[in-house]
Amino acid sequence: MNKLLLLLLLPFAVFSQGPLNCVPTTLVINLDQYQSETYWNIKGPNGNVIASVNSGAYGGQPDYAVITELLCLPQGPLTFTIYDTYGDGLAGALWGGLNGSYYLIQCNDTLVWGDVPDFQNDSIHVFVSDGCPPVPGCMDPLYVEFNPLADTDDGSCTDLKVYGCIDSTMYNYDPLANTMSLISNCDFTLTMFDLIGDGWVGSYLEVTQDTNVRTYYLADGFSADTLINLNSPHPVEFKFYVTQQASLTAAHCGFRLTNPDGVVMKEVLPPFIQPLFKYISPTFCGDLCVEKIFGCMDSLALNYNDSANVAHDCFYVLGCTNSSYLEYYTQGFVADTSDGSCNTPAVWGCTNSHAFNYEPLANIDNGGCIEVVTGCMSSIAFNYNPQANTPDTCIPVIYGCMSSIALNYDSLANTDDGSCVGVIYGCMDTLAFNFAPLANADDGNCIPTIYGCINPVMFNYCDTCNTNDGSCIEILYGCTDSIMFNYNPLANVDNSSCVPFIFGCTDPSMLNYDALANTEDFTCIPFVYGCMDSTALNYDSLANTDNESCITIVEGCMDQSAFNYDLLANVHDSISCLYDAGCISGAGNPYWLNDLCYAWVLEVDEYCCENAWDTICQSTYDYCDGSWSGPLLSRIQTTKKLIMITDLLGRPTKENKNKLLLYIYSDGTVQRKLKQ
Repeated sequence: MNKLLLLLLLPFAVFSQGPLNCVPTTLVINLDQYQSETYWNIKGPNGNVIASVNSGAYGGQPDYAVITELLCLPQGPLTFTIYDTYGDGLAGALWGGLNGSYYLIQCNDTLVWGDVPDFQNDSIHVFVSDGCPPVPGCMDPLYVEFNPLADTDDGSCTDLKVYGCIDSTMYNYDPLANTMSLISNCDFTLTMFDLIGDGWVGSYLEVTQDTNVRTYYLADGFSADTLINLNSPHPVEFKFYVTQQASLTAAHCGFRLTNPDGVVMKEVLPPFIQPLFKYISPTFCGDLCVEKIFGCMDSLALNYNDSANVAHDCFYVLGCTNSSYLEYYTQGFVADTSDGSCNTPAVWGCTNSHAFNYEPLANIDNGGCIEVVTGCMSSIAFNYNPQANTPDTCIPVIYGCMSSIALNYDSLANTDDGSCVGVIYGCMDTLAFNFAPLANADDGNCIPTIYGCINPVMFNYCDTCNTNDGSCIEILYGCTDSIMFNYNPLANVDNSSCVPFIFGCTDPSMLNYDALANTEDFTCIPFVYGCMDSTALNYDSLANTDNESCITIVEGCMDQSAFNYDLLANVHDSISCLYDAGCISGAGNPYWLNDLCYAWVLEVDEYCCENAWDTICQSTYDYCDGSWSGPLLSRIQTTKKLIMITDLLGRPTKENKNKLLLYIYSDGTVQRKLKQ
């Protein structure tokens, strides 16, 4: 880009010299409502002005104008300084308007940004201008790998775009497609907001897409919706214009763009809107995928669906389809669609009138008819027939002894009751040990009963007893000493297993756990891990177990902005920090910025920092610290700068006519003025 073209593109910027190998640079300044107060310059490492705009140059711009300066800067360290003649920076909000901001951009990277609007008289930024590295990538938009930011083809274009539906759940899914087919045009909803509800007072929103430019305006109310037809996926631009009468109400305005699916594409809510700023939004109307519609696709079927694209069940025959009704069975089970003909409830049962279980109300035979079987149906009768279902003659049961050789034989009995009695010999003494309850003839061999425990494995076994009296006591081995830890009050035989009480901490998770203890004495001390070195940075006075986490104290300057910032320090020594003034004489030469007199000299005499530390600088320094006895040296020309304007009560104000004000200058003088 030659110098003439640069000057055509930059109506406000002034170059001191045209750089040969320059880097394209964009400077964006969002002005407040006091446009003429803002100006700037960019200087090289030697203080030479590379580009600048003088005071008042932006005076003809509208309130909140967005200034875009297209620059081409040399490579290397540069200094950008923005100025405000009044001393309130771009803080328009202090006076009922909107704040401004500024940005300097190279190679899509923001090198300078001003998000603190109240920078008073000036704000200085040092940055490094560097050439833009190449961006390799696919530069052909016909390929999937296309990178719109690429400026160097790296041969990565491999897959040609094949448009189609790439959603595998859709009816028209195309497995060969790799790029979604999109809807190219649709209606979006543009919503305009106003916080106060009094409309935009003449301000308007300009909407631009391709070559189409439209404007929209909120007459009154808090919000309003309007439809706006846009092409997709082309980006759309929004720019908010503020009229003179609405300069103080611009912060009340805002807008939102919503696509037909309800997705918010762009939203700038009040009070964050920036007048004349270009807001860019993407657009999306949806894709061309078709959802699957399941249904019967046979036009001959009763449930044919002409909208279906995926086949589903079809129905062809009307009739009763409910198996609880008689018509379901009489129609031959062929109906697949109900026609409301189910009327007679189905009743299952035996329909054979000659059967035992004939059911006169049944209309569907269940195949369970039972034949008639006659017989005695009384279960207590002698001739009871469990298979009979129709009663016949019963013979009663006559119990008795039916053995003719028994003493009590009964000739009338038809059912033996087991009562036949024969001769049985035995001891008939009920108190005897060998009493025979079935004997009916005593044999004279009765043995007397001796009660006791007759189990030889029991603790109280009786070897002379013959009848157990339930007094047996099982042998229970254990410690029978009541003063022992494992004393067992139920034991009756000592097995020499007694263990004495050993008191201590029985919790293995504790610091003083005693593995030999069997009785808790409640002296357990929990582990407290930490650094136990009292000289360490992280010493823990409560720790009783060292976990090797101690950190050695390293004192030093921990302020990253200091010249002697110590990366290894963990305890800040603010007294040791040294600050570089960034002057041409070098770091700490002749003093560090910590020296108040040195800082004062640099403030009152910029030459000492930007050019050289000469005898005038040194004498000024000596004057500050009280060691200078002669007349104070000065430059050929002393610049007297206005620092502040206040009213008679000392409150900062701007110039007002017909009002007595105080003008305070950089040399300490104060003037009283009444402007007419």
